[in-house]
Amino acid sequence: MATAIITVGLLWIAYLHRTRKITWLQTTADTAARALDRPPWVALPLVTFVGTILTAFFGFIWDVSLHIGRGRDDGPLANPAHYFILVGLFLLFITGMLAMILPRDEKPGPAAIKITRTWYVPVGGVLVAGAGLYALIGFPLDDVWHRIFGQDVTLWGPTHLMLIGGAGLSLIGVLLLDYEGRMATPGDTKQDSRLIWFLRCGTFGGLLIGLSVFQIEYDFGVEQFRLVLQPMMIAGAAAFTLVAARIVLGPFAAIVAVAVAGVVRAITALMVGPVLGAPTNVFELCLGAAVLIELLALTPLIKNRVAFGAVGGLLVATVGLWLESLWIDAVYIYPWPTSMWPEALAMAVPVGIAAGACGALLGRVLRSEGLPRPAISRTIVVATVVVIAGATANGLVATVPENATATIALTEAAPDGGRMVDAEVRIDPPDLAGDDPAWVSILSWQGGPGLGNGFTVDRLERTGPGTYRTHEPVPVHGTWKTLLRVQDGRTMTAVPIYLPSDPGIGAEELPAVASSTRDFVPEITILQRERNFDHPSWLFGAASLVVLVCTLALITALAWGAGRISKYTQGQAATGTREDVTVT
Repeated sequence: MATAIITVGLLWIAYLHRTRKITWLQTTADTAARALDRPPWVALPLVTFVGTILTAFFGFIWDVSLHIGRGRDDGPLANPAHYFILVGLFLLFITGMLAMILPRDEKPGPAAIKITRTWYVPVGGVLVAGAGLYALIGFPLDDVWHRIFGQDVTLWGPTHLMLIGGAGLSLIGVLLLDYEGRMATPGDTKQDSRLIWFLRCGTFGGLLIGLSVFQIEYDFGVEQFRLVLQPMMIAGAAAFTLVAARIVLGPFAAIVAVAVAGVVRAITALMVGPVLGAPTNVFELCLGAAVLIELLALTPLIKNRVAFGAVGGLLVATVGLWLESLWIDAVYIYPWPTSMWPEALAMAVPVGIAAGACGALLGRVLRSEGLPRPAISRTIVVATVVVIAGATANGLVATVPENATATIALTEAAPDGGRMVDAEVRIDPPDLAGDDPAWVSILSWQGGPGLGNGFTVDRLERTGPGTYRTHEPVPVHGTWKTLLRVQDGRTMTAVPIYLPSDPGIGAEELPAVASSTRDFVPEITILQRERNFDHPSWLFGAASLVVLVCTLALITALAWGAGRISKYTQGQAATGTREDVTVT
């Protein structure tokens, strides 16, 4: 309803603007145009987009952190972070609509779409508005989803992916919109200033963040899916973004994009964690990947864009991931075990190559070089989607061993806001976890303010075959949910240690007794305790399929938009574009 009201309001403003009954909108856009050296229908949307994406991203990180530290929400807007997300997504939709409303008495670029006899709109504006609408639709659908299936307290809930996917992919629309603005005056070969070049690098930094949000649970250390998915996601996001950035903006663009992304991520993490008192996340650097792309660009391969992208993706997914693993091992809760690398590379290498080639296509569009013939371009895009889907499907495969148990002996420790215990664990069979597992740990989360801001992880010390012990006491009181987690290869399972009563879902308390032997169960039944499994299996599949179709529609629209722009701008000189952009 709110989206409909805003749409009607924007259409009314569009009418007043186009009939010249208001002047404030054009005046504001002209001011932005002078500052950014872009047409008004590009400049003002770019200004609003910066506030849009930062607001939504802050709300998103805060929301995830609150769920980890405090648990589920009491209602759709009971969480203060939701307001930042909602405002950000509304502004995203408005940003795209502004780009469509503002053009008056002009055709906004050669690829503009005709709406009426005298009204043309830029393709990028349509794509940004579409991405915003897609994300906004996810908000009411999320509420409906929770009513049917219960609250899936995971980032990878289908409707959650709509919210973050729409915002993340909107950056591609913004890049295309900016390019259309530069192409609106093709005879002007003036180079971008250092500031504008830096801001364009920042847009690619935003794209890197947008494509990296899917692994946020891994950044917090509450990954609910196998660890092998993390390097694949990092490789795909880095290869696509950094290849495109280097092709479009020339030397050092990939490094600057990574630096901008890192600064934004660091500031957001500090605001959410130390300032607001929620669990703090770390984040991937991708600096090694950026350096590799820059070095590869010094070779003649840079002239063959698609080959450059594919080889760059290969480097990112191999050497780049090894370099990234040094950072992961240093700051993340769960480092990458040696035993994971064969499967990780089998997933990450195809994704990196495909994503790099796809990023090269975007780079060609944004440099007016045109796309390869349709058969090649479409094959690359479709192959990228298929490869990512296949790798993701493999990563989601997890097994729960039969007749496996954990005997847990608890010893009382000094209280810290409530009962704390040390734990000794004996797993049967002893070889359930090998010598180099992804994790054998005790997770305590959703404990509310206090210890660790409601979240702690203890990676257990191995004391013998199948036996482990904690390093520090773990909480077993109040709203804390404490469980033993094991992930090794395709095995991913857990044993509850303490679960509080939850009248809201009709769940009784599972007490933490001095000694217990309990069966290993699927992690999802503990981590997503609020989820409702009492529904036909086909219903969940059908609902997920609807979300998948919407997502593929958005990806198709972005590919179509890039293809349309390429068709009408190939071979034309765009402002600020050379073989390697000269920064003045």
